[in-house]
Amino acid sequence: MSTSNGSTENIQKPLRKIPDITGTPILTAIKDRLDFFYNQGQYEYFQSRVKKNNSTILRMNMIPGPFASNPKIVALCDAASFPTLFDPSKVSKVNSLTGNYMPALSFTGGYRVCAYLDPSEPTHTKIKQVFFNAQAAKKDTFIPTFVSTFNSMFDKMDAEVESKKKAEFTKFNEAAVFEFVGLALVGPKPAREVFDSAKKSVFFQFHPFITAGLPALVEELAFHMFPFPSFVAKSSYKILYEYFSTGGSWILDNAEEIGLSREEAIHHLIFTWAINAYLGIRTCLMRLFKWIVASGPDLQEKLAREVRSVVRSEEGKITFAGIEKMELVKSVAYESFRFDPPVQVQYGTAKSDLIIESHDGKYQVKKGEMLCGFQPMATRDPKVFDRADEFVPDRFMGDGKKLVKHVLWANGYGTDAPKADDKICAGKDLGVLVGRLLIAVMFLRYDKIGGVVGKTMEEVDVIVNELTKVAV
Repeated sequence: MSTSNGSTENIQKPLRKIPDITGTPILTAIKDRLDFFYNQGQYEYFQSRVKKNNSTILRMNMIPGPFASNPKIVALCDAASFPTLFDPSKVSKVNSLTGNYMPALSFTGGYRVCAYLDPSEPTHTKIKQVFFNAQAAKKDTFIPTFVSTFNSMFDKMDAEVESKKKAEFTKFNEAAVFEFVGLALVGPKPAREVFDSAKKSVFFQFHPFITAGLPALVEELAFHMFPFPSFVAKSSYKILYEYFSTGGSWILDNAEEIGLSREEAIHHLIFTWAINAYLGIRTCLMRLFKWIVASGPDLQEKLAREVRSVVRSEEGKITFAGIEKMELVKSVAYESFRFDPPVQVQYGTAKSDLIIESHDGKYQVKKGEMLCGFQPMATRDPKVFDRADEFVPDRFMGDGKKLVKHVLWANGYGTDAPKADDKICAGKDLGVLVGRLLIAVMFLRYDKIGGVVGKTMEEVDVIVNELTKVAV
């Protein structure tokens, strides 16, 4: 039996029984799903159960549950236990992207795409190297494409705020992110039908995790209980296939050189682009924008001052070198990832019987159990971060830089760099970079951004009602 310890404390800890709150089969899992989606929200769902049972490691139910998946998981809700999920000797990532739920392979051409592969599988290393090569090939166009795309987005937001006195950031952001990902990571600008098809593909595969503002009973019966058959996505997937087979042909050429068939590679590419890249960047920027607006004019003034000073020193351009000089901008981006992570759960299956350590105890997990790390509680762990439940913009400046390691996301520590043979997201570094680029673009345009911000973690949208342009 192996031991997994994410804590730096070298103390003897007692062996404790994991509290089991899975309850009555089916009934408790359905009740818990209602709590997760409608009664509590995901943060309170985990936090209240941790508090009630006085344990950050729990056997509990997780969505989607009946009848789409087995709801039982072992929850890891602190910074000590969470990194168990990063250790390939202890956990398997085979088919565990979304826990015990997995859409039918027919959604992805019959292939298990990269997100469902364990690093030990040969195809995983090959396709991940293809992604690295594609990023490297487009590196020089990355910043100019982002700046152009998001300046265009803010032009449209300016017009809507002027005409309607408000603008919904989510609407503009998702369209801009989709265009940017297409231009920066594939090549040709994706048409509107490609955008719509990608959104449909995401919904048809992952509807058990989605709410759409409909009555709970309707969503439960329509979305959450049973997976959709893949034929509902056939026409939309065909549009995605055609876009990537032509626009991404240069990536497919490289995949063939590395040893993958063109047919298999295109399905990996579609999933990684439409799910990992598009959804990941969209969510990252939504949450970052929310906390910048919520923080108000004092932070915005400091960000504007830093951005403009550095850009002046870089001959008026946003550059990679300049972005690295923006210490407050970098800290704010990392604090957003810490405080409100874009991906909030990570999964893995125990490869053998394990002893997992929290800060104050040891817990035995059986081989084959699904482990679910709830990231916001791990990155808001008060044993690691002071003022853990506050958004602190300068947290990662100066001596605080050493805490970046504890910003756990993308299947690794904050300081880990992805490699072809590990499970760290290939676009991990891009996630923080695009956040910093958004801040730079914003504060070259505006002195102040105001809006209505939701108070809970689930309320990610911002209704913008003020965009004060830089005085000329």
